[in-house]
Formats: sequence, structure tokens, C-alpha cells
Amino acid sequence: MLQFFAKYKFFAVVMLVLSAIIVSIIYSILKPDRKLPVYEPEMVNAELVDSTVQYVRKYHKISDFNLINQNGEIVTQENYKDKIYVADFFFTTCQTICPIMTDHMKEIQERLIDDNDVLLLSHSVTPKIDSVARLKKYARSKGVNDAKWNLVTGDKKQIYDLARKSYLAAKSDGDGGPYDMVHTENFVLVDKKKRIRGFYDGTNPEDIDRLITDIAILKREDK
Repeated sequence: MLQFFAKYKFFAVVMLVLSAIIVSIIYSILKPDRKLPVYEPEMVNAELVDSTVQYVRKYHKISDFNLINQNGEIVTQENYKDKIYVADFFFTTCQTICPIMTDHMKEIQERLIDDNDVLLLSHSVTPKIDSVARLKKYARSKGVNDAKWNLVTGDKKQIYDLARKSYLAAKSDGDGGPYDMVHTENFVLVDKKKRIRGFYDGTNPEDIDRLITDIAILKREDK
């Protein structure tokens, strides 16, 4: 019997390898492509969502906006029409998480610099302080590519409504003062239909890698 197995050992090994390859091919064909969830307000931490939209279960989209970027230009949804984009909230005088978040936004900019389907959008939560001139100075110091990344200021209420009613990405302590919004480290991934498809820790390098991967998933979905 040992002679029998020895005689057919090579054949058995070849069949085993071929079987593994065939199983792998079948699995790759049958395995469905990973899809990103569409986030609704009801799915998000209630601390980050305005009470008026907390229980919305479907059809949530980013509202229209009219803001001013680092070059003094009006920025609206039209600038992001048919684009995938990453949004966040910051302020130029922040010395805690903002510099890390901005560096990671810069990394995303550089990694996707030739991808015309993807843009970036950073909203100031202290718009009275962050004038166009201040945003321009900040943009230059951080290596912002104007064609890829808008830093925007404008009406405070509009920005705060966007943060809590659209992007679902900021806390509020409600004191009515200049710092009554507690912006988070969240990066928000928005698809071409203005829907939220992911949240990422903008201070975590691993989340930045995950964000880049998820953008590729969205691009395949569009095809």
C-alpha cells in the first residue's frame, strides 16, 4: 500500500493544488463586492445629530450650501456635483486635533491628486475669526491645492446646521457663544448622490487608509 501512495504522490499533490485554485476562483466569482452603507441620522450617535433629524430613517442627503472659500469664491453644491468628496470641520486657531486632521486631509489630497472624481471640503466652525484672508494664509501653510480642496467660511448658522443636520458630525453645548460647537475628528465620505457613506477618525492613520479603500469601492459602485 505504501508503494501505491508513493507511486501516485505527485499526482495527488497536483490535484490538491488544482482543487485549491478552482475553489479560490469560484469563491472570487461568487463573492459579492463589498458595499458601503448609506448612513441615515437614526444610525448615528445622537450627540452628533440635531434633534430635528435624529429619527430620519431614509433619504437623508447633504443640504445645499452657499459658502466662501480661501480665494474669496462662492462654493455651492454645484462645485461638488457628480463628485465624491470628504468633508470635515475645523478652525485655524485650533491647536489640538485640527493640525493632525489637516495633515491627514493633505495626505488624502496627495494620494488622490490625479483623481478628478474626488474633492475635499473643510468647514470652519469659527467663521467670524476665519476670514478669507486667514483661510488663505492657512491654506498656503498647509499645502492646500485650490483645485482639489476648499476651506470654507460663511454664515455661522448655516455651517452649524450643515454640521449637525447634514453631515451629522459635530456636538453642541448650546451656550450660544463663539465656541458653542464642539467639532469632532470625523471625516465624512459623501457620494455623488450627496449621501453619507462613511465616517472616519481624521486623527487615525489606519482610518485614512480605510477611507482611501472605501473611495475605491464607491468608484466601482458608480460603474
